[in-house]
Amino acid sequence: MNAKYVSTIRWKFIWAFILSVVSGAILLIGGYRLVNSLVYLNPSPPSAAYSQLLRWIINHIGSVPVMTAAGILSFLFFFFIYTRKIVLYLEEITRGIQQITKLGEWHRIEVRTADELGLLAENINIMSERLQHSLLEERKTVAAKNELITGVSHDLRTPLTSVLGYLEYIEQDRCREETELRYYVNIAYQKALVLQKLIDDLFEYTRVSSGGLPLVPERLDLKAFMRQLAEEAVPELARAGMSYELVDETDSLWIQAAPYELLRAYENLITNAIRYGREGKRLEIGLSREGDEAVVRISNFGERIAESDLPHIFERFYRAERSRSQYTGGSGLGLAIAKGIVERHKGVISAASDMYRTDFITRYPLS
Repeated sequence: MNAKYVSTIRWKFIWAFILSVVSGAILLIGGYRLVNSLVYLNPSPPSAAYSQLLRWIINHIGSVPVMTAAGILSFLFFFFIYTRKIVLYLEEITRGIQQITKLGEWHRIEVRTADELGLLAENINIMSERLQHSLLEERKTVAAKNELITGVSHDLRTPLTSVLGYLEYIEQDRCREETELRYYVNIAYQKALVLQKLIDDLFEYTRVSSGGLPLVPERLDLKAFMRQLAEEAVPELARAGMSYELVDETDSLWIQAAPYELLRAYENLITNAIRYGREGKRLEIGLSREGDEAVVRISNFGERIAESDLPHIFERFYRAERSRSQYTGGSGLGLAIAKGIVERHKGVISAASDMYRTDFITRYPLS
């Protein structure tokens, strides 16, 4: 017989039943012989109390009813003894389930057997770990939501306060001449554009991070895509006094991607490189193939990103500038949006920075 089936709960109870019957029979036979030797083979004085009691039971009740009752009691006693470990283990599993369900706490049950109870304990441990993970994720989500609300409130309040201040100044007719009026209107307009950009970025980040609409990928020539994107960035590069260089190390790079989604990601990366790489006067776009991956590097040669900032630059509303300036640090959502889009394409994005250059590296599985 297969050991796998012998070790099941069913067979354990069968073995406990058989052992209880055998143990009870042995006890009954031994008791019968003992009583027989005391009463008949080695009779005690008639005055002995136990001798009189045994004779009375045999004469008035009979040997068969007494043996039957003793057999049932001995069977129950031995069956309780042989199944005690199984019952105690089942009670331990029950207490563990109650602790998990009532208190919502992580609890691990020791897996002691290879039968159904052991499998049940193992599955409960897996369920408990998943429950604990879900609770931690829920707490992180709540903390992230609060952080998001705090960041949005801070970034919206600053330009909105300026807009309201200048409009109030104009509304109270404090402007002495048209030139001053136009000056304040222009400032309010620029602040309103900052607000619009922040709201657009926030909407885009929410759409990307929540999954948004499903991607409709198509076969995309990544080399041609990046060349076109670099050419479209020439006016912005010129305004910053920069130029670009395309470093192409491969014959072809084809991936599965949604072009318009990918466009937003690389626009954010290039904008970030221009913002922080003005001093280096050059933007470098590197294309290569590493194994089964297409690799794109967006590099600038400006200010180095501190090592303490590198692990956090893809977090929403994180800026290396402690001043949180809208002009130097952007909305704080661009890199988070780029990360979300790259990951939706089953890609990976990372950053590296030293005293000479800063690289933003994206990798995608080749088509």
